[in-house]
Amino acid sequence: MKNTWLKGLMIVAVAASVSACGLHGHQRDTATGALIGGGAGYLIGGNTVSTIAGAALGGVVGSQWNR
Repeated sequence: MKNTWLKGLMIVAVAASVSACGLHGHQRDTATGALIGGGAGYLIGGNTVSTIAGAALGGVVGSQWNR
């Protein structure tokens, strides 16, 4: 449980840093969606395939967020 909590906290920290860097609008939403999706995919599936699938799906959702 502690390991999962730490991984979740790290995902939030990296997502915050991505949103604070030089990306704007559409790029920031896509990167943040991919990061959150990849983290969620890893936490749910625990393997590389689920991480990549989560990142891909999160990137698509993030790119369409404000449209």
